[in-house]
Amino acid sequence: MGLDWSSPEEREPLLQQPPHPPYHQHPQLRRPAAAAAAADASRVVSHGRALRPAGPPRVVPVPGRVYGRRWLVLLLFSLLSFVQGLVWNTWGPIQSSARQAFAFSSMDIALLVFWGPIGFVPCFAFMWLMDKKGLRVTVLLTSSLMVLGAGLRCVPVTDQTTRKWLIHGGQLLNGLAGPTVTSAAPFLSTTWFSPDERATATAIASLISYFGGACAFLVGPLVVPGPNGSSTLPLASESSPEYIKDRIEAVLYAEFGIVALIFSAALAYFPSRPPFPPSVAAASQRLSYRRSFCRLLSTPRFLMIALAYAIPLGVFSGWSGVLDWILTPAHVSQVDAGWIGFWSIVGGCVFGIALARFADFIRGMLKLILLLLLSGATLAAIWFTLTCVTTVIHLPLTTATLYTSCILLGVFLNSSVPIFFELFVETVYPVPEGITCGVVTFLSNIFMGVLLFFLTFYHEEFSWFNWCLPGSCLLSLLLILCFRESYDRLYLDVVVSV
Repeated sequence: MGLDWSSPEEREPLLQQPPHPPYHQHPQLRRPAAAAAAADASRVVSHGRALRPAGPPRVVPVPGRVYGRRWLVLLLFSLLSFVQGLVWNTWGPIQSSARQAFAFSSMDIALLVFWGPIGFVPCFAFMWLMDKKGLRVTVLLTSSLMVLGAGLRCVPVTDQTTRKWLIHGGQLLNGLAGPTVTSAAPFLSTTWFSPDERATATAIASLISYFGGACAFLVGPLVVPGPNGSSTLPLASESSPEYIKDRIEAVLYAEFGIVALIFSAALAYFPSRPPFPPSVAAASQRLSYRRSFCRLLSTPRFLMIALAYAIPLGVFSGWSGVLDWILTPAHVSQVDAGWIGFWSIVGGCVFGIALARFADFIRGMLKLILLLLLSGATLAAIWFTLTCVTTVIHLPLTTATLYTSCILLGVFLNSSVPIFFELFVETVYPVPEGITCGVVTFLSNIFMGVLLFFLTFYHEEFSWFNWCLPGSCLLSLLLILCFRESYDRLYLDVVVSV
């Protein structure tokens, strides 16, 4: 299954003996040559096709080992991703209040969200750093950029123009952290977790940044009162510009403190890799940086599935970032828009982690899972769009219908992210995970950036923006239908490690 995409040499595990535990102490490695030959001749069936090793390995691979500290590493990375998403989505849910407190224009609101995809311009540099220097160096650089960006937003200057550009600069620095937090999840899961935990770890590490963006829908409207005095906090009923500005600054200071705390924790402990690899795939040779890009760009199957991921997720990310702005013509308050955005993303995160855990037990069904998710996303997007277009079809426009359609859309699309990531890695293995997922997240942010760029000029009417949602989901569904899946990494772990 997919063996023509990688050579035997590229699938051969590294033969270096780890310092701990000693190589000769593993009883599994003392089996006779006949047993090794029998293992080399084994077959694994997936989707009715037999997987045959391209050739017998020269030595029996070292069995994997997992460490309890892997959960601490996952926790630190997840917290970093969470705060990056929280800081990126600070302004969208409170755009009405920010206009009054800081004299932001429509261009400013769109640009504050736009700094997220702009931060992916040096994405390939972060891929190279992750491939050459490992997770620790990359994570420390990423967290330091986030600390600097969150600090810039808190600089207390009286000049309104200077303060505005400091906030824009802080958002840009936080956007530069995006390539790491959105693309390093499969690399972390392969490096630290066993094959039956990889999809779950990928889901947690990749979806937690979406959860951070969801919490911004909750924190902003709860703490910051709207211009009309709308807030669910009894003490935040005032609506004067100075009071609103003080509440926004309280949110900025709190986010800076959280970012600084996570940076300190990562500086104290965040190893690049465990002493001993958890699987054969984690210890196998990978392609070089240059050959990886040649492999990705010359693989039509990868380009097909990359577009299937990048187009709908890019459109949905841009749409979520300005959800309050989009729902304003429907007379939805800032608080209600915040709750809609919050539950749509939280539902996707919870369902995505549960679905990834299911995928860990039922292997070789990633394409089928994606087909079901994208079908549901297409139907939910059509429902939401037709509800908003009251001049064409008079569907009931109520808070319940908006909640239901948005939540279903978020559940289906956000939960597809870890499934997509796992399928990317399986399709082009042995390309390093960080490079593979970095390329697709870069493409996703290009589509989001293009969409937000047009939004800065065509922000008087949003029907075109809403129609982009069902169109992108339908296109992705058609691409997945035509995609031929393969599982090279799964073959290596299941067959070679027998």
